[in-house]
Amino acid sequence: MSSFKKTIIKSYPRPREEATADGLYWKLEPPVIKREYGAINYVHFSQCEPYNFAVTNSTRVHIYNAQTNQIERTITRFKGNVYSGSFRSDGSLLVAGGEEGVVRMFAVEKNAMLRVFKGHTAPVHVTHFTCDNVRVFSASDDLSLRLWDVATEVNVATYKEHKDFIRCGTSPSSNSDIILTGGYDHVVKMYDSRLKESVMSVDHGCPVESILIFPSGGLFFSAGGNYIKVWDALAGGKLLKQICCHHKSITTLGFCSNFQRLLSGSLDRHIKMYDISTYQVVHTLDYAGSVLSAAVSPNDSCLVMGTTDGLLSIQHRKKEMETRKAKTNQPQKSSFHYSVRARRYFTRAKDDLIIKNAKKDLLSPWDKQLKQFNYSRAIDCALDRKVRIQTPEIVISVMQELIRRDVIKSALAGRDEPKLQILLKFIIVNITNVNFMPTLIDVANILLSLYSSMMGQSGSCSEALGKLQTILNEEVKYLKVCSQTLGSMDTIFAAAEINTKPSTTKTD
Repeated sequence: MSSFKKTIIKSYPRPREEATADGLYWKLEPPVIKREYGAINYVHFSQCEPYNFAVTNSTRVHIYNAQTNQIERTITRFKGNVYSGSFRSDGSLLVAGGEEGVVRMFAVEKNAMLRVFKGHTAPVHVTHFTCDNVRVFSASDDLSLRLWDVATEVNVATYKEHKDFIRCGTSPSSNSDIILTGGYDHVVKMYDSRLKESVMSVDHGCPVESILIFPSGGLFFSAGGNYIKVWDALAGGKLLKQICCHHKSITTLGFCSNFQRLLSGSLDRHIKMYDISTYQVVHTLDYAGSVLSAAVSPNDSCLVMGTTDGLLSIQHRKKEMETRKAKTNQPQKSSFHYSVRARRYFTRAKDDLIIKNAKKDLLSPWDKQLKQFNYSRAIDCALDRKVRIQTPEIVISVMQELIRRDVIKSALAGRDEPKLQILLKFIIVNITNVNFMPTLIDVANILLSLYSSMMGQSGSCSEALGKLQTILNEEVKYLKVCSQTLGSMDTIFAAAEINTKPSTTKTD
Protein backbone atom coordinates (compact mmCIF):
# COMPACT_ATOMS: atom_id res chain seq x y z
CA MET A 1 0.00 0.00 0.00
CA SER A 2 1.48 3.33 -1.01
CA SER A 3 2.01 5.94 1.68
CA PHE A 4 -0.03 9.16 1.71
CA LYS A 5 1.62 12.12 0.03
CA LYS A 6 1.32 15.29 2.06
CA THR A 7 -0.08 18.50 0.59
CA ILE A 8 2.72 20.66 -0.72
CA ILE A 9 2.48 24.08 0.92
CA LYS A 10 3.80 26.66 -1.50
CA SER A 11 5.85 29.51 -0.12
CA TYR A 12 5.32 33.00 -1.51
CA PRO A 13 7.68 35.95 -1.09
CA ARG A 14 6.47 38.43 1.50
CA PRO A 15 7.63 42.04 1.66
CA ARG A 16 9.71 42.54 4.76
CA GLU A 17 11.22 45.70 6.13
CA GLU A 18 14.90 45.52 6.75
CA ALA A 19 15.85 45.84 10.39
CA THR A 20 17.50 49.21 10.94
CA ALA A 21 19.19 50.70 13.96
CA ASP A 22 16.31 53.16 14.42
CA GLY A 23 13.72 50.42 13.97
CA LEU A 24 15.35 48.38 16.72
CA TYR A 25 15.80 51.46 18.92
CA TRP A 26 12.14 52.47 18.61
CA LYS A 27 10.64 49.08 19.41
CA LEU A 28 7.70 50.15 21.52
CA GLU A 29 5.53 48.30 23.99
CA PRO A 30 1.79 48.00 23.24
CA PRO A 31 0.17 51.44 23.65
CA VAL A 32 -1.80 52.49 26.69
CA ILE A 33 -4.88 54.27 25.32
CA LYS A 34 -6.66 56.96 27.30
CA ARG A 35 -9.89 58.67 26.30
CA GLU A 36 -9.79 62.43 26.90
CA TYR A 37 -12.59 64.98 26.76
CA GLY A 38 -11.71 66.59 23.45
CA ALA A 39 -9.07 66.99 20.77
CA ILE A 40 -5.60 66.83 22.35
CA ASN A 41 -4.01 70.02 21.09
CA TYR A 42 -0.70 69.87 22.97
CA VAL A 43 1.58 67.44 24.82
CA HIS A 44 4.63 68.67 26.74
CA PHE A 45 7.20 66.78 28.84
CA SER A 46 8.89 68.11 31.94
CA GLN A 47 12.67 68.31 31.54
CA CYS A 48 13.23 66.90 35.04
CA GLU A 49 12.87 63.31 36.20
CA PRO A 50 10.57 61.40 36.34
CA TYR A 51 9.64 63.27 33.12
CA ASN A 52 5.94 63.72 33.75
CA PHE A 53 3.96 65.16 30.87
CA ALA A 54 1.11 67.63 30.50
CA VAL A 55 -1.80 66.85 28.17
CA THR A 56 -3.89 69.86 27.10
CA ASN A 57 -7.43 69.29 25.86
CA SER A 58 -10.89 70.75 26.22
CA THR A 59 -11.06 72.88 29.43
CA ARG A 60 -8.34 71.15 31.44
CA VAL A 61 -4.69 70.18 31.61
CA HIS A 62 -3.90 66.68 32.89
CA ILE A 63 -0.50 65.96 34.46
CA TYR A 64 0.40 62.32 33.81
CA ASN A 65 3.01 60.25 35.60
CA ALA A 66 5.30 58.90 32.87
CA GLN A 67 6.04 55.73 34.85
CA THR A 68 2.53 54.68 35.90
CA ASN A 69 0.65 56.28 32.94
CA GLN A 70 -1.88 57.61 35.44
CA ILE A 71 -3.16 61.15 36.02
CA GLU A 72 -1.47 62.76 39.02
CA ARG A 73 -3.12 66.19 38.87
CA THR A 74 -5.77 67.98 36.90
CA ILE A 75 -5.79 71.75 36.33
CA THR A 76 -9.30 73.04 35.61
CA ARG A 77 -9.16 76.78 36.35
CA PHE A 78 -10.35 77.73 32.89
CA LYS A 79 -13.68 79.06 31.62
CA GLY A 80 -13.22 77.85 28.05
CA ASN A 81 -10.94 75.68 25.99
CA VAL A 82 -7.31 75.65 27.08
CA TYR A 83 -4.22 75.56 24.84
CA SER A 84 -0.48 74.94 25.04
CA GLY A 85 0.03 73.82 28.65
CA SER A 86 3.84 73.78 29.00
CA PHE A 87 6.29 73.29 31.89
CA ARG A 88 9.07 75.53 33.06
CA SER A 89 12.51 73.92 32.65
CA ASP A 90 12.57 72.87 36.34
CA GLY A 91 9.11 71.29 36.09
CA SER A 92 7.71 73.21 39.06
CA LEU A 93 5.54 75.69 37.15
CA LEU A 94 3.15 75.35 34.22
CA VAL A 95 1.70 78.05 31.99
CA ALA A 96 -1.32 77.76 29.68
CA GLY A 97 -3.48 79.98 27.51
CA GLY A 98 -7.21 79.91 27.08
CA GLU A 99 -10.22 80.69 24.95
CA GLU A 100 -10.98 83.79 27.04
CA GLY A 101 -7.66 85.44 26.08
CA VAL A 102 -5.99 85.06 29.47
CA VAL A 103 -2.65 83.41 30.29
CA ARG A 104 -2.47 81.57 33.62
CA MET A 105 0.52 80.19 35.54
CA PHE A 106 0.24 77.35 38.07
CA ALA A 107 2.38 75.68 40.73
CA VAL A 108 2.30 72.03 39.65
CA GLU A 109 2.83 70.37 43.04
CA LYS A 110 0.27 72.49 44.90
CA ASN A 111 -2.10 72.76 41.93
CA ALA A 112 -2.47 76.46 42.73
CA MET A 113 -2.84 79.39 40.33
CA LEU A 114 -0.02 81.90 40.90
CA ARG A 115 -0.26 84.45 38.10
CA VAL A 116 -2.80 85.74 35.59
CA PHE A 117 -1.52 87.68 32.59
CA LYS A 118 -4.22 89.84 30.97
CA GLY A 119 -3.87 91.81 27.76
CA HIS A 120 -4.85 89.59 24.84
CA THR A 121 -8.24 90.16 23.24
CA ALA A 122 -8.63 86.77 21.52
CA PRO A 123 -7.89 83.09 22.30
CA VAL A 124 -4.27 82.42 23.28
CA HIS A 125 -2.82 79.38 21.48
CA VAL A 126 0.89 79.72 22.39
CA THR A 127 2.38 79.94 25.88
CA HIS A 128 5.96 79.14 26.88
CA PHE A 129 8.62 80.09 29.41
CA THR A 130 11.83 81.63 28.16
CA CYS A 131 15.02 79.81 29.09
CA ASP A 132 15.84 82.30 31.90
CA ASN A 133 12.64 81.10 33.66
CA VAL A 134 11.66 84.64 34.68
CA ARG A 135 9.58 85.54 31.63
CA VAL A 136 6.66 84.07 29.70
CA PHE A 137 5.73 84.74 26.07
CA SER A 138 2.29 84.21 24.57
CA ALA A 139 0.78 84.53 21.11
CA SER A 140 -2.87 84.92 20.26
CA ASP A 141 -5.50 85.10 17.56
CA ASP A 142 -5.46 88.88 18.10
CA LEU A 143 -2.27 88.75 15.91
CA SER A 144 0.00 89.81 18.78
CA LEU A 145 3.01 88.33 20.56
CA ARG A 146 3.44 89.45 24.17
CA LEU A 147 6.29 89.01 26.63
CA TRP A 148 5.44 88.96 30.35
CA ASP A 149 7.50 89.37 33.51
CA VAL A 150 6.61 86.55 35.90
CA ALA A 151 7.36 88.42 39.11
CA THR A 152 5.27 91.53 38.35
CA GLU A 153 2.77 90.25 35.75
CA VAL A 154 3.77 93.22 33.57
CA ASN A 155 3.64 93.08 29.77
CA VAL A 156 7.26 94.06 28.96
CA ALA A 157 7.02 93.80 25.14
CA THR A 158 4.33 93.54 22.48
CA TYR A 159 4.69 92.77 18.76
CA LYS A 160 1.89 93.00 16.20
CA GLU A 161 3.41 92.08 12.85
CA HIS A 162 1.46 88.99 11.81
CA LYS A 163 -1.54 89.43 9.53
CA ASP A 164 -3.38 86.26 10.58
CA PHE A 165 -3.76 83.99 13.61
CA ILE A 166 -0.55 82.98 15.42
CA ARG A 167 -0.80 79.27 16.24
CA CYS A 168 2.76 78.19 17.14
CA GLY A 169 5.85 79.59 18.83
CA THR A 170 9.12 78.53 20.39
CA SER A 171 12.35 79.83 21.88
CA PRO A 172 15.90 78.36 21.93
CA SER A 173 17.23 77.05 25.23
CA SER A 174 20.44 79.08 24.86
CA ASN A 175 19.04 82.60 24.41
CA SER A 176 16.10 83.99 26.40
CA ASP A 177 15.72 87.00 24.09
CA ILE A 178 15.02 85.12 20.84
CA ILE A 179 11.39 84.11 20.09
CA LEU A 180 9.94 82.51 16.94
CA THR A 181 6.29 82.57 15.92
CA GLY A 182 4.43 81.01 13.02
CA GLY A 183 1.06 82.12 11.74
CA TYR A 184 -1.70 81.35 9.30
CA ASP A 185 -0.36 84.21 7.16
CA HIS A 186 2.30 81.68 5.98
CA VAL A 187 5.06 83.64 7.74
CA VAL A 188 7.59 82.68 10.43
CA LYS A 189 9.01 85.63 12.33
CA MET A 190 11.99 85.88 14.67
CA TYR A 191 12.00 88.49 17.41
CA ASP A 192 14.67 89.84 19.73
CA SER A 193 13.08 91.12 22.96
CA ARG A 194 15.77 93.84 23.12
CA LEU A 195 14.46 95.37 19.88
CA LYS A 196 11.08 96.84 18.99
CA GLU A 197 10.46 94.84 15.81
CA SER A 198 11.19 91.45 14.28
CA VAL A 199 14.72 90.72 13.13
CA MET A 200 13.84 88.06 10.52
CA SER A 201 10.86 86.94 8.48
CA VAL A 202 10.55 83.92 6.15
CA ASP A 203 7.65 82.72 4.01
CA HIS A 204 6.75 79.05 4.50
CA GLY A 205 4.25 79.01 1.64
CA CYS A 206 1.16 77.84 3.54
CA PRO A 207 -0.33 78.20 7.05
CA VAL A 208 2.32 77.32 9.65
CA GLU A 209 1.14 74.72 12.18
CA SER A 210 4.37 74.07 14.13
CA ILE A 211 7.88 75.44 14.45
CA LEU A 212 11.01 74.11 16.14
CA ILE A 213 14.47 75.54 16.78
CA PHE A 214 17.78 73.97 17.78
CA PRO A 215 19.06 74.86 21.28
CA SER A 216 21.87 76.91 19.72
CA GLY A 217 19.39 78.90 17.65
CA GLY A 218 21.30 78.40 14.40
CA LEU A 219 18.70 76.31 12.54
CA PHE A 220 14.94 76.21 12.80
CA PHE A 221 12.12 74.23 11.19
CA SER A 222 8.66 75.25 10.04
CA ALA A 223 5.83 72.83 9.29
CA GLY A 224 2.67 73.52 7.37
CA GLY A 225 0.79 71.75 4.64
CA ASN A 226 2.42 68.40 3.97
CA TYR A 227 6.04 69.59 4.09
CA ILE A 228 8.75 70.81 6.48
CA LYS A 229 11.24 73.56 5.66
CA VAL A 230 14.69 73.90 7.20
CA TRP A 231 16.02 77.46 7.64
CA ASP A 232 19.47 78.82 8.48
CA ALA A 233 18.98 81.63 10.98
CA LEU A 234 22.66 82.63 10.93
CA ALA A 235 22.48 83.18 7.15
CA GLY A 236 19.50 85.51 7.46
CA GLY A 237 16.77 82.92 6.95
CA LYS A 238 18.26 80.98 4.04
CA LEU A 239 16.21 77.94 2.98
CA LEU A 240 18.37 74.83 3.29
CA LYS A 241 15.96 71.97 2.69
CA GLN A 242 12.34 71.11 2.03
CA ILE A 243 11.13 67.75 3.37
CA CYS A 244 7.92 66.29 1.94
CA CYS A 245 7.18 62.81 3.33
CA HIS A 246 3.57 63.18 4.55
CA HIS A 247 0.50 63.33 2.33
CA LYS A 248 -1.65 65.40 4.71
CA SER A 249 -1.07 68.45 6.91
CA ILE A 250 1.75 68.21 9.44
CA THR A 251 0.50 69.26 12.87
CA THR A 252 3.45 68.82 15.24
CA LEU A 253 7.26 68.79 15.37
CA GLY A 254 9.69 67.65 18.05
CA PHE A 255 13.23 66.52 18.81
CA CYS A 256 14.36 63.14 20.13
CA SER A 257 17.54 61.06 20.51
CA ASN A 258 19.46 64.00 22.00
CA PHE A 259 18.62 66.29 19.05
CA GLN A 260 19.88 63.71 16.54
CA ARG A 261 16.38 62.96 15.27
CA LEU A 262 13.47 65.14 14.15
CA LEU A 263 9.90 63.97 14.75
CA SER A 264 6.83 65.01 12.76
CA GLY A 265 3.18 64.06 13.21
CA SER A 266 0.46 64.48 10.61
CA LEU A 267 -3.23 64.11 9.92
CA ASP A 268 -2.30 61.16 7.70
CA ARG A 269 -2.03 59.13 10.97
CA HIS A 270 1.75 58.75 10.75
CA ILE A 271 4.64 59.86 12.91
CA LYS A 272 7.94 60.01 11.07
CA MET A 273 11.46 60.37 12.40
CA TYR A 274 14.27 61.93 10.36
CA ASP A 275 18.03 61.81 10.63
CA ILE A 276 19.13 65.40 11.30
CA SER A 277 22.30 64.98 9.24
CA THR A 278 20.54 63.81 6.04
CA TYR A 279 16.87 64.69 6.65
CA GLN A 280 15.92 61.21 5.46
CA VAL A 281 13.11 59.23 7.10
CA VAL A 282 14.63 56.56 9.34
CA HIS A 283 11.50 55.28 11.07
CA THR A 284 7.71 55.50 10.73
CA LEU A 285 4.96 54.82 13.26
CA ASP A 286 1.34 54.22 12.25
CA TYR A 287 -1.71 55.12 14.35
CA ALA A 288 -5.44 54.63 14.10
CA GLY A 289 -6.31 58.34 14.29
CA SER A 290 -5.13 61.65 12.90
CA VAL A 291 -2.12 62.90 14.88
CA LEU A 292 -2.68 66.37 16.36
CA SER A 293 0.11 66.46 18.95
CA ALA A 294 3.09 64.29 19.90
CA ALA A 295 6.13 64.46 22.16
CA VAL A 296 9.02 62.27 23.32
CA SER A 297 10.49 62.30 26.83
CA PRO A 298 14.02 63.73 27.17
CA ASN A 299 15.49 60.24 27.72
CA ASP A 300 13.50 58.71 24.80
CA SER A 301 11.78 56.27 27.14
CA CYS A 302 8.21 57.40 26.43
CA LEU A 303 6.35 58.53 23.32
CA VAL A 304 2.98 60.24 23.75
CA MET A 305 0.60 60.99 20.90
CA GLY A 306 -2.77 62.78 20.88
CA THR A 307 -5.41 62.56 18.17
CA THR A 308 -8.09 64.88 16.86
CA ASP A 309 -10.84 62.67 18.35
CA GLY A 310 -9.49 62.75 21.91
CA LEU A 311 -7.48 59.51 22.09
CA LEU A 312 -4.17 59.62 23.96
CA SER A 313 -1.59 56.95 23.15
CA ILE A 314 1.23 56.34 25.66
CA GLN A 315 4.02 54.00 24.57
CA HIS A 316 7.24 53.08 26.31
CA ARG A 317 10.35 51.93 24.55
CA LYS A 318 11.17 48.28 25.22
CA LYS A 319 14.04 47.87 27.63
CA GLU A 320 17.13 46.05 26.45
CA MET A 321 17.31 42.43 27.52
CA GLU A 322 19.25 41.87 30.70
CA THR A 323 22.47 39.96 30.40
CA ARG A 324 21.99 36.28 31.02
CA LYS A 325 23.50 34.61 33.99
CA ALA A 326 26.77 32.81 33.44
CA LYS A 327 26.31 29.16 32.66
CA THR A 328 27.22 26.82 35.45
CA ASN A 329 29.39 23.78 34.96
CA GLN A 330 26.41 21.55 35.71
CA PRO A 331 24.79 20.74 32.34
CA GLN A 332 21.08 21.37 31.90
CA LYS A 333 18.61 18.53 31.40
CA SER A 334 18.14 19.54 27.78
CA SER A 335 21.79 18.69 27.11
CA PHE A 336 21.49 15.07 28.34
CA HIS A 337 21.27 12.43 25.65
CA TYR A 338 19.49 9.58 27.38
CA SER A 339 17.94 8.57 30.70
CA VAL A 340 16.72 5.53 32.57
CA ARG A 341 13.37 4.84 34.18
CA ALA A 342 14.67 5.89 37.58
CA ARG A 343 15.04 9.43 36.12
CA ARG A 344 18.79 9.33 36.37
CA TYR A 345 20.28 11.32 33.51
CA PHE A 346 23.59 10.52 31.85
CA THR A 347 25.73 12.60 29.58
CA ARG A 348 27.28 11.23 26.45
CA ALA A 349 30.64 9.49 26.85
CA LYS A 350 33.30 9.64 24.18
CA ASP A 351 32.85 6.06 22.93
CA ASP A 352 29.05 5.81 23.29
CA LEU A 353 27.02 4.72 20.31
CA ILE A 354 23.80 6.74 20.05
CA ILE A 355 20.77 5.20 18.38
CA LYS A 356 18.13 7.75 17.50
CA ASN A 357 14.48 6.78 17.63
CA ALA A 358 12.67 7.42 14.39
CA LYS A 359 10.17 10.24 14.88
CA LYS A 360 6.64 9.54 13.88
CA ASP A 361 5.64 11.49 10.81
CA LEU A 362 2.54 13.39 11.92
CA LEU A 363 -0.03 14.66 9.46
CA SER A 364 -1.55 18.11 9.60
CA PRO A 365 -5.33 18.32 10.27
CA TRP A 366 -6.15 19.03 6.60
CA ASP A 367 -3.94 16.17 5.42
CA LYS A 368 -5.71 13.79 7.80
CA GLN A 369 -9.03 14.73 6.23
CA LEU A 370 -7.63 14.48 2.70
CA LYS A 371 -6.31 11.01 3.51
CA GLN A 372 -9.83 9.98 4.50
CA PHE A 373 -11.35 11.72 1.44
CA ASN A 374 -13.22 14.23 3.64
CA TYR A 375 -12.69 17.13 1.27
CA SER A 376 -15.15 19.55 2.85
CA ARG A 377 -13.60 19.05 6.30
CA ALA A 378 -10.13 19.56 4.81
CA ILE A 379 -11.09 23.10 3.77
CA ASP A 380 -12.67 23.72 7.19
CA CYS A 381 -9.42 22.69 8.90
CA ALA A 382 -7.39 24.98 6.63
CA LEU A 383 -9.81 27.84 7.31
CA ASP A 384 -9.15 27.70 11.03
CA ARG A 385 -8.88 31.28 12.32
CA LYS A 386 -5.21 31.13 13.28
CA VAL A 387 -4.21 29.36 10.05
CA ARG A 388 -6.09 31.61 7.64
CA ILE A 389 -4.83 34.80 9.30
CA GLN A 390 -1.18 33.90 9.87
CA THR A 391 -0.54 31.51 6.95
CA PRO A 392 -3.10 32.07 4.17
CA GLU A 393 -0.83 30.18 1.77
CA ILE A 394 -1.89 26.95 3.50
CA VAL A 395 -5.54 27.59 2.56
CA ILE A 396 -4.51 28.34 -1.02
CA SER A 397 -2.40 25.18 -1.22
CA VAL A 398 -5.30 23.03 0.05
CA MET A 399 -7.63 24.63 -2.51
CA GLN A 400 -5.10 23.98 -5.29
CA GLU A 401 -4.80 20.33 -4.19
CA LEU A 402 -8.59 19.95 -4.35
CA ILE A 403 -8.61 21.56 -7.80
CA ARG A 404 -5.88 19.14 -8.90
CA ARG A 405 -8.00 16.22 -7.67
CA ASP A 406 -11.05 17.71 -9.42
CA VAL A 407 -13.11 17.61 -6.20
CA ILE A 408 -13.22 21.33 -5.39
CA LYS A 409 -16.89 21.66 -6.37
CA SER A 410 -18.02 18.82 -4.08
CA ALA A 411 -15.82 20.20 -1.27
CA LEU A 412 -17.52 23.60 -1.46
CA ALA A 413 -21.05 22.26 -1.79
CA GLY A 414 -23.47 21.87 1.12
CA ARG A 415 -21.98 24.56 3.37
CA ASP A 416 -24.13 26.37 5.91
CA GLU A 417 -24.24 30.17 6.20
CA PRO A 418 -21.53 30.64 8.93
CA LYS A 419 -19.00 28.50 7.03
CA LEU A 420 -19.86 30.29 3.80
CA GLN A 421 -19.27 33.67 5.47
CA ILE A 422 -15.81 32.57 6.65
CA LEU A 423 -14.89 31.46 3.14
CA LEU A 424 -16.17 34.70 1.57
CA LYS A 425 -14.31 36.79 4.13
CA PHE A 426 -11.08 34.96 3.35
CA ILE A 427 -11.58 35.61 -0.36
CA ILE A 428 -12.29 39.33 0.24
CA VAL A 429 -9.16 39.78 2.36
CA ASN A 430 -6.74 37.90 0.07
CA ILE A 431 -8.05 38.29 -3.47
CA THR A 432 -5.93 41.40 -4.09
CA ASN A 433 -2.76 39.37 -3.49
CA VAL A 434 -1.34 38.62 -6.94
CA ASN A 435 -0.09 35.22 -5.75
CA PHE A 436 -3.54 34.13 -4.54
CA MET A 437 -5.76 35.85 -7.11
CA PRO A 438 -5.99 33.09 -9.80
CA THR A 439 -6.99 30.40 -7.30
CA LEU A 440 -9.45 32.61 -5.41
CA ILE A 441 -11.16 33.78 -8.62
CA ASP A 442 -11.82 30.13 -9.57
CA VAL A 443 -13.16 29.39 -6.08
CA ALA A 444 -15.36 32.52 -6.15
CA ASN A 445 -16.85 31.49 -9.49
CA ILE A 446 -17.67 28.01 -8.14
CA LEU A 447 -19.33 29.55 -5.06
CA LEU A 448 -21.49 31.81 -7.24
CA SER A 449 -22.64 28.84 -9.32
CA LEU A 450 -23.43 26.75 -6.23
CA TYR A 451 -25.08 29.36 -4.00
CA SER A 452 -26.59 31.89 -6.43
CA SER A 453 -30.10 31.17 -5.13
CA MET A 454 -29.04 31.50 -1.49
CA MET A 455 -27.25 34.83 -1.90
CA GLY A 456 -30.48 36.80 -2.21
CA GLN A 457 -31.91 35.23 0.97
CA SER A 458 -28.91 35.84 3.25
CA GLY A 459 -28.20 39.48 4.09
CA SER A 460 -24.68 38.83 5.39
CA CYS A 461 -23.67 36.82 2.33
CA SER A 462 -25.14 39.43 -0.01
CA GLU A 463 -23.19 42.14 1.82
CA ALA A 464 -19.98 40.11 1.49
CA LEU A 465 -20.56 39.69 -2.24
CA GLY A 466 -21.11 43.44 -2.54
CA LYS A 467 -17.73 44.08 -0.90
CA LEU A 468 -16.11 41.53 -3.21
CA GLN A 469 -17.61 43.24 -6.24
CA THR A 470 -16.35 46.66 -5.08
CA ILE A 471 -12.83 45.30 -4.56
CA LEU A 472 -12.77 43.66 -7.97
CA ASN A 473 -14.02 46.84 -9.65
CA GLU A 474 -11.22 48.81 -8.00
CA GLU A 475 -8.66 46.23 -9.14
CA VAL A 476 -9.95 46.49 -12.70
CA LYS A 477 -9.55 50.29 -12.56
CA TYR A 478 -5.98 49.94 -11.28
CA LEU A 479 -5.16 47.47 -14.04
CA LYS A 480 -6.53 49.85 -16.68
CA VAL A 481 -4.43 52.72 -15.30
CA CYS A 482 -1.33 50.50 -15.18
CA SER A 483 -1.95 49.35 -18.75
CA GLN A 484 -2.29 52.94 -19.95
CA THR A 485 0.85 53.94 -18.08
CA LEU A 486 2.83 51.05 -19.59
CA GLY A 487 1.63 52.04 -23.06
CA SER A 488 2.73 55.63 -22.52
CA MET A 489 6.11 54.51 -21.21
CA ASP A 490 6.62 52.23 -24.22
CA THR A 491 5.97 55.17 -26.54
CA ILE A 492 8.42 57.38 -24.64
CA PHE A 493 11.12 54.71 -24.62
CA ALA A 494 10.64 54.02 -28.33
CA ALA A 495 10.96 57.72 -29.14
CA ALA A 496 14.03 58.03 -26.94
CA GLU A 497 15.64 55.03 -28.63
CA ILE A 498 15.09 56.55 -32.09
CA ASN A 499 16.59 59.87 -31.00
CA THR A 500 19.66 58.24 -29.51
CA LYS A 501 20.51 56.18 -32.63
CA PRO A 502 23.46 57.68 -34.55
CA SER A 503 22.45 59.18 -37.86
CA THR A 504 24.04 57.65 -40.97
CA THR A 505 24.92 59.98 -43.83
CA LYS A 506 26.30 59.08 -47.23
CA THR A 507 29.50 60.75 -48.31
CA ASP A 508 30.76 60.95 -51.84
